[in-house]
Amino acid sequence: MIRYRGLILMLILLPLTSHGAHAQDRPIGFQTPSKNIACQFFTDNGQGALRCDLMNMETRPPRPANCELEWGHAFEMSAKGSAGRSCVGDTIMDSSLPVLAYGEVWQRAGFTCRSEQTGLTCFNAMQHGFSLARAEQKVF
Repeated sequence: MIRYRGLILMLILLPLTSHGAHAQDRPIGFQTPSKNIACQFFTDNGQGALRCDLMNMETRPPRPANCELEWGHAFEMSAKGSAGRSCVGDTIMDSSLPVLAYGEVWQRAGFTCRSEQTGLTCFNAMQHGFSLARAEQKVF
């Protein structure tokens, strides 16, 4: 009987521990007040990466021949590497991301992003990054 009580207790507690794990799986990042730009922070093998997606832009650059997915709206950089556009088949836009108000700064693991009415600028510890706006995008 004691063995079964332990099993029943495990089955009762399992959903509670699973729920706690999902709470930590929430995306880390933000969106701009216009909801046109969203950014998420990711870790892979202990390395940090930041990806920002632009929902609407006035013009899209031509897609390179080696990209079979979407091109032009996604920008990525690692904590110490260069920044650039990415060939992606998804979006990181998530309505649950908090809004980074105009004039506010977001920082995490060596990344810094500043939200302005004119757009968003993000850079890493090596000062590589990008400036994103509906009218123009720059990688530096």
